[in-house]
Amino acid sequence: MGASGAGRSYDEDTVEGFGFEWSVYDQEDRDPESIQRSFDRYFSSFPWDDLPAGATGLDVGCGSGRWSDRVRARGYEVVALDAARSALEVAARRLPPGSLLQGSAVELPLADDSVDFAFSLGVLHHLPDTEGALRDIRRVLRPGAPFLVYLYYSFDNRPGWFRALWRASDAGRRVIARLPHRPRLLVTRFIAATVYWPLARLAKVLERSGRDVGRVPLSSYRDQPFYVMQTDALDRFGTRLEKRYSRAEIDAMLRTAGFSDVRFNEDWPFWCAVATA
Repeated sequence: MGASGAGRSYDEDTVEGFGFEWSVYDQEDRDPESIQRSFDRYFSSFPWDDLPAGATGLDVGCGSGRWSDRVRARGYEVVALDAARSALEVAARRLPPGSLLQGSAVELPLADDSVDFAFSLGVLHHLPDTEGALRDIRRVLRPGAPFLVYLYYSFDNRPGWFRALWRASDAGRRVIARLPHRPRLLVTRFIAATVYWPLARLAKVLERSGRDVGRVPLSSYRDQPFYVMQTDALDRFGTRLEKRYSRAEIDAMLRTAGFSDVRFNEDWPFWCAVATA
């Protein structure tokens, strides 16, 4: 396993893995309504009304470009950045060529105070230096600009048995993530079919009967198509470098990086926060 930038910038195996993921699951076959539901959840607290007319944003770790595409549909310009060239090739099917930029989140190839807003969803916890990425994102944002970030949570709002279940699954991730791409894909598709789908459908049935499904593992997938379960199973079990944070840790990291007015979504996905540069 290697990393550029003296071990700081990004993990090469992780970048290559995500490039493979977006090449396989380019999101073009995903139900548009499903993408919109996810977008609305992530951006539920984003201050759209505070953005200036013609604002330009930065998507840090754009992947397939699906979030940038939705932001552009709202009338804003977006610079879509990713470290994986193969991911940018997928994003180019949705986004104009001039909006794509290859680079690291820790060493953003942008000038200070050059963008009006930024967002990074499910990316920075896969970097060797998450804190460094937050500092550099703060650097390129204009003063007062909003930043939306989603980082994997450490199950700090879950019971102990839930965290124990995650630790067991994480042991599996460490093995699966070292497989070659094709076997990794097949194993994670099997996990999606035998773990994600049954639990998600169980949660759906329980919800329809009036039960509280908040503590059912993977209940957040109850309104998602199987395509999303396959994508996320590969994301979850096929990635070598993964870090998780509590709400308090994310708040502290953002403030240390120079952000203020940190506000968290109280609903899934955890943890999603908006902060001010």
